[in-house]
Amino acid sequence: MIEDGRTARQLYAALRAEARPRFGFGQRAALVNVDVQCAYTRPADYVTAYETDPDQILHMNSLAALCRARRLPVVWTYVAYLPSGEDCGVWGTRSDTPDSLQNIKEGSPRAALDPRVERAPGDILINKRMASAFFETNLRSLLAFHRIDTVIVTGGSTSGCVRATVVDGLSCGFRMIVPEEAVADRHESPHFANLYDMAVKYADVLPVAEVLDGLAAMTGD
Repeated sequence: MIEDGRTARQLYAALRAEARPRFGFGQRAALVNVDVQCAYTRPADYVTAYETDPDQILHMNSLAALCRARRLPVVWTYVAYLPSGEDCGVWGTRSDTPDSLQNIKEGSPRAALDPRVERAPGDILINKRMASAFFETNLRSLLAFHRIDTVIVTGGSTSGCVRATVVDGLSCGFRMIVPEEAVADRHESPHFANLYDMAVKYADVLPVAEVLDGLAAMTGD
């Protein structure tokens, strides 16, 4: 591997300055907000996997409001497990610390969506147990029912559940869009390294303003 001394952030900035082919927006989009829950977004209250940008959830709420106005589905996912943690599987066997996955229990404060989230009654809520929002959930069939060809992914973490969802979504044949201000990670390096990698291979990584413009052009019909 050739090293050129640039940080992940610098590499991503250089990539963003290039004119690159895009997957583009299709006819109908869905917004999938990944794991915007207190276990991850309330560092003052809990041991956290990532801290959000101060405006991240505001961006999510804006995207969600526009999707609803265009009659496009809005999905919120969260991670939570049985009291025994058995449904966490081998993923939960690496550690048994207070911040480990199997200690996010269904119905607990850590499993709850962040109170800043503006979730509407018609939004879809999915309890996922693995990294990807597609893995062993009904997300793919819901998207097929709503005739979706474009999936916008927000949330966290960039290097974990966001990336896994994006890779699976592209593998399922969807155009994947990542609003860069609406995803977050625990540290800067994995955040920008994975934005870079997704932008090169798996998704159109775009400013939120450009994603809003793309959504605004959709009628939802």
